[in-house]
Amino acid sequence: MVFDSFSVTIGNNIIAPSPTPPRNLGVYFDRNFSLDYHVRKVSQQINAALFKIGKIRKYLDHDTCSQLINSLMMSRLDYCNSLLFGASNVVLHRLQLLQNRAARILSFTPKFNHITPVLRDLHWLPVQERVTFKILLLCYKCQHGLAPSYLSDLIHPYIPTRDLRSSDPQHGLLSVPRSRMGFGDRSFAVAAPTLWNSLPANIKQSSSINIFKKNLKTYLFKLAYSDHI
Repeated sequence: MVFDSFSVTIGNNIIAPSPTPPRNLGVYFDRNFSLDYHVRKVSQQINAALFKIGKIRKYLDHDTCSQLINSLMMSRLDYCNSLLFGASNVVLHRLQLLQNRAARILSFTPKFNHITPVLRDLHWLPVQERVTFKILLLCYKCQHGLAPSYLSDLIHPYIPTRDLRSSDPQHGLLSVPRSRMGFGDRSFAVAAPTLWNSLPANIKQSSSINIFKKNLKTYLFKLAYSDHI
């Protein structure tokens, strides 16, 4: 993937664009922020790990295999996954196929069997919901002094211009800044409060981070598998 075809000559040196997107903290950022290249690289790593686990699966009990998948596969699947908010369905589907493959290995599910009931029985959130979970968890931390200031400074409570019922602090609404660009809607400053405002009040009012994570996972789990429960 080449960004541009131009090059610059300075003296006897030719400076040309890198053949791969720039990398920051392990994430490849392409010019369109599609994260397609990054997901392809992550997919290669996860496929290699799952191939090795699949080779020895019959020698492992369920719990041991689950730990291997969590350490070698899920950790890569969830790393910086909040950046995938707003990514195309094609990109997210590529990662979902990897999670499906891991579920088949762990549960000995044949290739052509429907995988959704297996994911539900394993209590695994699908990829899209895992992205939402990560953003909302960061949002909760921002509001309780558990996140770095560069994130917390992006989150602000909603203050209405006139006295409305929504001004009740129990509603816990956050201000959603205007975004003039399509990419702006994917930023944490916009995505986090938008998702947060859609949560039920009892989840937003969770008294601790552990209770919040439990309530949030239950909520997203029901949304993801509502047709299969």
